[in-house]
Amino acid sequence: MNKRLIKIIMISVVFILPVSCSEDFLDTQPKGRASENVMSSKKGVEALLVAAYDPLNGTGSRKPGWDMFVGSMMSDNCMWGGEYADRLIEVYALHPNEGYTVIGKWQAKYDGVARANDVIRFLRANQKGDDKEKIAANRAIEIEAEAKFLRAHYHFSLQRAYWQIPYIKTSEEMDGMDPTEVPNDKPAWDDIEKDFQFAIDNLPEDPPLNEVGRATKWAAIVAKAHAHMDQMELDQAKPLLNAIIASNRFSLVDKYNDNFESDTEHNEESIFEFEGCIGPSNGDNAIWEPWQILFQKGPLAGGWGQFQPTINLFNAFQTDSDGLPILNVEERDSLGHDNGVESYEEFIPTNHPIDPRVDHIITRRGIPYKDYGLIMEGKSWIREQDNGGPFMTKKLLGSSWEATGSRGRRNPRNFRFYRYSRVLLWRAEIHVEDREFEKARQLVNMIRKRAKNEIVMGKCYTYTFDGRPVEINWDEPAANYKVEPYPENHEAFSSLEMARKAVRYEHRVEFATEGYRFFQLRRWGIDDEVLNNFIKDDLKNRARTRLQGVTYDPVQDDYIPLPQPQLDIQPVLQQDPDWK
Repeated sequence: MNKRLIKIIMISVVFILPVSCSEDFLDTQPKGRASENVMSSKKGVEALLVAAYDPLNGTGSRKPGWDMFVGSMMSDNCMWGGEYADRLIEVYALHPNEGYTVIGKWQAKYDGVARANDVIRFLRANQKGDDKEKIAANRAIEIEAEAKFLRAHYHFSLQRAYWQIPYIKTSEEMDGMDPTEVPNDKPAWDDIEKDFQFAIDNLPEDPPLNEVGRATKWAAIVAKAHAHMDQMELDQAKPLLNAIIASNRFSLVDKYNDNFESDTEHNEESIFEFEGCIGPSNGDNAIWEPWQILFQKGPLAGGWGQFQPTINLFNAFQTDSDGLPILNVEERDSLGHDNGVESYEEFIPTNHPIDPRVDHIITRRGIPYKDYGLIMEGKSWIREQDNGGPFMTKKLLGSSWEATGSRGRRNPRNFRFYRYSRVLLWRAEIHVEDREFEKARQLVNMIRKRAKNEIVMGKCYTYTFDGRPVEINWDEPAANYKVEPYPENHEAFSSLEMARKAVRYEHRVEFATEGYRFFQLRRWGIDDEVLNNFIKDDLKNRARTRLQGVTYDPVQDDYIPLPQPQLDIQPVLQQDPDWK
């Protein structure tokens, strides 16, 4: 087999480091290539480890990673939108040669795996080398644990995307087996869990080297719990979640939106987050390629207008007169929308009671946009509503004070992979399955009480946007916000069926547009029902005519196919037998 072709799976990390001159040119390392001695030094190993964190952010135009894009747009939460033809995700038509998602995901995450393995390999060399350069034993075990945490994380991201994947370790760990020879003859879950457990056993509770952003014991615990939750191994997730809650190290922040701002990163709710940054050029490490999701038109224009929240998601945020959600979808009202309505035509936003989280997640007509002092005017901000409906995303874009570059297109915000609210809702889910409905209610209420603490201010009394001054009262709530906790003995927690709906609903509205929805629907076994009903609802709302004739097949469409280029060069791999 041609070994150079496997670089799609095993991309080594190469650092260009200076090499001192030598009288004997035969001892001089080639330019642009770091020597074994350099990379196995203290500085070399630590540099490799830092580099292994970088692929957490995905690659190219899929920041902050593939999961957010597909986890939202294969669900009922988001549409591709925009005006471009690359919409295979939302019509369940991804194929093995598709570049951005199918091949790009594979490359990005196995790049992360290769970097993590490089850390372990050069760490082993360091521990066998010169005592003066040897990393202290306690730090060496931390480094290995960080690397194995990252290796497990990247494989986890792959395993939930593709049917089955090869788990690639170092050559030493695989007894000399070449990566090209590793089959995908079983799911990778056991190896993922082993690496996470090694991290749990050997990482400190506080960030190694006192550097925030590094993996900790708690990050490893919640990640392993996540792996068990995705497999619906609730009994194995339970003690891990209990340990996090019992530690008293984490709590909900007072304001929901503090989880999405630059000045409130690494707060008491955060368990593990990616470190975003921006530089003077496009070579930064911001959490998204912002032109993808930035508005296509209007005062903040400059993007492709992708990742548009659905009308279905918007309707889910409605509450009843008591501030409680409408759990049965068929009983929800249509809140009305301006799809197809010109901005100069009159449209009055709904006055229906609504959860305030909606206006931190969805940009909609008649509501202030963040802190820019601007009212979203509807169609004049969206180039092609026919492709994505009347809404734009909000949660992922920067506030005016943290944005830089053209029209605030870039911001240095971190992405929170794990925060305490997920732990609480996972634990509530397990309580429901254990028929401990009151305990589940109490945890859900913690989330709902927090939702009351931050409402968007600025009531707009202008219903046509035709260039005339906009009338707005900044001292008045922008909408009829009403959200309350569930009272004791409420019917939502009176049966298994209703309690499941209550917890699953809270998962959706708390984490909307963060990329979890599709994977949740799949693991709950309700992807077929929910997604096909959503397609019918979407067509009824005239949001996307191209969904005509589209159905979601829970057998064929539950995973994306393995990349054909990888199958061509690595015959040991098997394609998903259900993919057609």
